[in-house]
Amino acid sequence: MGTTKAKQAPSIRNKKAHFKFEILEKLECGLVLRGTEVKSLRAGQASLDESYARLRDGEMWLIGCHIAPYEHGNVMNHEPRRARKLLLHGREIRKLLPKLTQAGLTVVPLRLYFNERGLAKCTLGLARGKTHGDKRQDMQKREQKREMDRATRRGRR
Repeated sequence: MGTTKAKQAPSIRNKKAHFKFEILEKLECGLVLRGTEVKSLRAGQASLDESYARLRDGEMWLIGCHIAPYEHGNVMNHEPRRARKLLLHGREIRKLLPKLTQAGLTVVPLRLYFNERGLAKCTLGLARGKTHGDKRQDMQKREQKREMDRATRRGRR
């Protein structure tokens, strides 16, 4: 008999982050979650839009992330937009601290997912905000790539 593969929980991505920010560095960290939050995440009921990470009292916190209340939860369901603690080693925080003090740099969450061991993880990006011109340039590059792909497809026919 063949082996059955466990159903993989969906990965939640911050689609706007790559458009609004230039990602300089990526970092993986764990999350402190409540039971109903884990169940909602496994169902793909979360959004990273308008969320960011902030350093408070030597700890990193995820702020503004929306994890929908679990539909089968009871009165003890979680608050959807509460601040969630991110699990980073002290050396990772100490390495990140001088970079965060530079003007214009921020930490944005790029992705929420479950790793192969079933633990909730968050990919953070050290980012610098893009200007309007940078965004316009990215859109032009994307449009040119589409045009080139269309032309090559037409040539194959």
